[in-house]
Amino acid sequence: MAHSQQVSDADATDPGLLKDNSEVKSYTTKRFTYPGVRVFFRARAKINELPRDPAPLPLLVFVHGLGGSVAQFHPLLTSLSNHASCLAVDLPGCGRSAFAPEDWEAYSTDALTDLLEVVIDDYRDKDHDQGIILIAHSMGTVLAARLANKRARHVTNIASYVMGVVGICPVAQSLPKEKVAQFRNLLRIPTWLFNLWRMWDQWGGPESASVKRFVGPDADLVSKQLQHRFNRQSRSPVFRRVAWGSLPTYVGEKPVGGLFGEPTWAGLDVPVLLIGGGSDLVTSPKEVEKIAAILHSNRESLVTNGSSSSGTIAESAAPIAATAKPSDHLPESIDAITDDDFKRREFVKNAEESMEEPTTPRDASETPAGIPPQPRHPKKVVKTVIMPNATHALLYAPKTHRTVSGLISDFMSEHITGRLDFAWQLQHLNREGKWEMKNLAKWKAIQPVSKSINGIFRAMKTLREGDEDHSPQKFAADWGHIVKDIIDISKDNPAYSPNSLPELGIKYHKFATVSKIPPTDAEVTTFVHLVDQVRQDQQERAHKEGWKEYAVGVHCHYGFNRTGYFIVCYLVDRCGLDVQQAIEMFAEARPNGIRHSHFLDRLYRRYSGLDV
Repeated sequence: MAHSQQVSDADATDPGLLKDNSEVKSYTTKRFTYPGVRVFFRARAKINELPRDPAPLPLLVFVHGLGGSVAQFHPLLTSLSNHASCLAVDLPGCGRSAFAPEDWEAYSTDALTDLLEVVIDDYRDKDHDQGIILIAHSMGTVLAARLANKRARHVTNIASYVMGVVGICPVAQSLPKEKVAQFRNLLRIPTWLFNLWRMWDQWGGPESASVKRFVGPDADLVSKQLQHRFNRQSRSPVFRRVAWGSLPTYVGEKPVGGLFGEPTWAGLDVPVLLIGGGSDLVTSPKEVEKIAAILHSNRESLVTNGSSSSGTIAESAAPIAATAKPSDHLPESIDAITDDDFKRREFVKNAEESMEEPTTPRDASETPAGIPPQPRHPKKVVKTVIMPNATHALLYAPKTHRTVSGLISDFMSEHITGRLDFAWQLQHLNREGKWEMKNLAKWKAIQPVSKSINGIFRAMKTLREGDEDHSPQKFAADWGHIVKDIIDISKDNPAYSPNSLPELGIKYHKFATVSKIPPTDAEVTTFVHLVDQVRQDQQERAHKEGWKEYAVGVHCHYGFNRTGYFIVCYLVDRCGLDVQQAIEMFAEARPNGIRHSHFLDRLYRRYSGLDV
């Protein structure tokens, strides 16, 4: 496929969220100018209304892998952009970025990490010491590890501001010497022959071998079609250059340059989450175990040596650089590791020392009441998850991307900063009363009662005393022949008199929960048992009173998020539906269903059986 056609396809299929928040910019690094880099940036809504002391919320930076693009992160960005400002870059020649320059060295690992540093530095709020969290996929995980690694060569002081790394389908180490030689031979074949091989590999479109390799042979049609599109958008000349630049050169038996010019993962001293796919045919899930072993080994060595992480980094910088001696057989990027590199390392080291703060979170008493502390340097922790039956496409496959998003958001709020908890953010920003004019108009516009949900539930908005359309009296007249019990899950006292309901033939049950926050497992268990009791009582009453139809009404304020969460859990736990079926059933009965993305993420994570 011609390059222009591939670019046109990437432009035409770009999701609205990405298209509306992207621009194409020119960036110049020390050695190259990249004239057409597509950059996605979306500031978190109301970011300036959230705490900025000691720093704003971290910037989430997304790094794609070989042949990938920003579009592959679209499902995660849809959710995580609600938590924090997000930045993602189409590397040169990928996605919507221009294939320019065409110099092979411009696509080496060193050159691409330099470019990423410059772009991040352009968007990071440097005036307020904003930190960053790197979220990467496949080969991009090694680029992210290099950005976070204080031992690596850098053109900015970015490593000092990395607060965490999330690696999805991560790559642990360089290819063996023999494999590197084989891969180089493959990449040396003429472009026309390489394209011919790709055409053969993609024969069959969504059912081709190239698609099944990424999404698995039993994937749903949507995943296959999406992967087929991504495969077609990957340009052969770009793939060859990036792949070539990622390969190390072996000095004896030691790999130098490429993705692993220094012990990339070993140098990390920040929270790290590694997510692998149990059925990944591209990157083995065993890579997760290898990286975890490297990180744990490094932590143990620091304790054994009695050295701080910054001290160990400074002491080991010289030996690492010394292994990269100039040679006629090494690429220019490796030759460049000379005295200049030591100066850069010293600059970064001095910057780190001048900004050094305690690595443990500050006591909550040091922050205003109700605001979680935000440490500059979160404590190092390594968490791993292998998702059964998940493939290399787990970050955008419909069956897995919600679970991935939930794992990431929970990890960030638990191990990096509690200020990334979306529920806490919503509560902090919610300054309007529930019945102020704006919210009253919103409440009035919402459908009072949903359609039947699996013959058990009716989702409702709260009743309101004296309202002409949805007071207890009006509700009983319209719905009392169906809804025989109401479970009120709102936190506050209701805006109606519950005492009037029994007189109208409706039983009232109060089960208070907090708004904006997904219910806890304990709350779900209690709710399920409560509904069991209510349904048993209804069956007995129906037999005595001859009811033909009866249902359990559930409401919070509007009847979407908390209400939907509890009902979905009951449908899964008691009715045998899977979580996606339950979510879709609720949304069909109560359009547009559960609206808060962090509620959906938590549901998928709850029923994934995974934890971090």
